[in-house]
Amino acid sequence: MRSYPIYTVDAFTDHVFGGNPAAVCPLDEWLSTETMQQLANENNLSETAFFVQRPDGDYDIRWFTPELEIDLAGHPTLATAYVSFTELGYTKEEIRFHSKSGLLTVSKKDELMEMNFPARMPVSTEIPAHLLEGFSIKPSKVLRSRDYFLVYENEEEVLNAVPDFVQLNQVETLGIIITAKGKQADFVSRFFVPNSVIGEDPVTGSAHATLIPYWAKELNMTSMKAVQLSKRRGDLWCGLNGDRVTIAGKAVLYMKGTYRIA
Repeated sequence: MRSYPIYTVDAFTDHVFGGNPAAVCPLDEWLSTETMQQLANENNLSETAFFVQRPDGDYDIRWFTPELEIDLAGHPTLATAYVSFTELGYTKEEIRFHSKSGLLTVSKKDELMEMNFPARMPVSTEIPAHLLEGFSIKPSKVLRSRDYFLVYENEEEVLNAVPDFVQLNQVETLGIIITAKGKQADFVSRFFVPNSVIGEDPVTGSAHATLIPYWAKELNMTSMKAVQLSKRRGDLWCGLNGDRVTIAGKAVLYMKGTYRIA
């Protein structure tokens, strides 16, 4: 039996019980994919991040939901950077993560940590009937990148839209973004995960890889403030730089401990 450290961090918030909780698991070497998937299922959070330091000081990082491994995840990357900076003694101003989506960086920016991700502009798509039937309020536009991308007329519609997972669970997609121009921010969003224990994800960094290029074009802005309108709420500072996006936020430690596996 061997013990490993684990941290739970609330990301995209400055207080416990806000933002989105992620489990962060530093490793000396990779566990088996099956074991990491079992651990993510046991943690029962939207994502668990595992990371291993390379000889050159960079990190390899992988992310698992309770059901599957995914190719890009924002809030557990921010949480991992927070643990590295505050708990593991990482002293450089920038952390470099190597992932299935390529190189990702996280830099200290005053009180914020800023992630640099590839942009994913949404494009026209065929619209599944179950997707339109899956919300109490119909969107004005439907696009898609990795996730379906539903644009609404205003912030109130995004806030008041009620998902019907009987319908949404018949849509083949990792996630569904709903969004509108904001009143309290430049744009707002919510994020839903069909066929998952997650349901509605509190704050979704990877969704902003699609939200940022879309709203940068719509608003003619390259620097924006965003709010994810979940019950826990998330605050994100966003930027567009060519084919890359920056997503910045705060984080706070909720728990640290150990887990044991044979």
